[in-house]
Amino acid sequence: MSFSDEDENVLLDDSDEMEEEDDSEDAEPKKKEEKPKIEPCSLTQDMIGQNLSTLCRTGDGLSHAFIRLDLQNRNLMDIVILSSFVHLRFLDISSNFLTDLSPLATLTELLWIKADSNQVQSLQEQSFDQLSYLQWLSLMSNRLSDIKGLGVPALESLNLTDNSIQTLSSLDCNKLTNLITLELRGNQLETTDGIFLPNLRRLYLANNKIKRLEGLDKLEHLTILQLRDNQLESLDGISPRMKSLQYLNVRGNKLSSLHALQSLMGVAQTLQTLVLADNPLSEMENYRLIVVARLSFLQRLDKGTVSIVEQAEAQERIKEFPNFTEDH
Repeated sequence: MSFSDEDENVLLDDSDEMEEEDDSEDAEPKKKEEKPKIEPCSLTQDMIGQNLSTLCRTGDGLSHAFIRLDLQNRNLMDIVILSSFVHLRFLDISSNFLTDLSPLATLTELLWIKADSNQVQSLQEQSFDQLSYLQWLSLMSNRLSDIKGLGVPALESLNLTDNSIQTLSSLDCNKLTNLITLELRGNQLETTDGIFLPNLRRLYLANNKIKRLEGLDKLEHLTILQLRDNQLESLDGISPRMKSLQYLNVRGNKLSSLHALQSLMGVAQTLQTLVLADNPLSEMENYRLIVVARLSFLQRLDKGTVSIVEQAEAQERIKEFPNFTEDH
């Protein structure tokens, strides 16, 4: 069982978001409206019936059943009744009050689950390991502090953005061998140690508290590494064994000298895009030319494409510039 064209993809958007203009000063003041009190409720058969869609042939090929169910923002506090809908493949239960997802254990044909903005505190006893076909799982904006108990062998994309995860030591890498995309933005991580995922290609770790890059040498297939807005003073830990790395974003860290970039020489042959803006070293004189001179395969540095003219000037003046091994 695999994804079809209707399946949703996790897209990378590394561009800055445009801020909307604030017209509040020109607008007339509005009276505060009392928000109605939200009463959490249990899932009912009527709710399910009204929100099922996508009729498809069942796995055994003998009949047809609805395979998609959208239950976002329904004030749900439990989904016990859902356990009998065994033909579901796509499920959206985001923006509810759910703490227990164990009723999903019987839905063994599930491929895709979106459970963002709930109140899940632990992945233990959620029984995700019984969902042998599950390929896409998003648990953004829950209350997770660790990821112990998550073992889904077929899983390819996992989004745990905006939780309170402090360590990856409990990540069961032996049961996540097919994972390609891992999103951990907006957590409380201080190190990258524990991510021993041999097939991982995209890793998003922006907006954490990361001070140390550890264990990344295991990620030989990684192409995208997003480390924006952390606390890195050095890129030690970027390893020559990361022989597929093409995109690295370390914007908004504490990189203050060229010496902090020394490790990048080990991935210079594959690195195509590097984002260093909003680090102290980006204010250095001839900063772009120095970086382009040493990383000659770069196609893009920060927001600007590296032009042929810029490459030529960098190589012409390379002897003027310090190496990454030299403090400046």
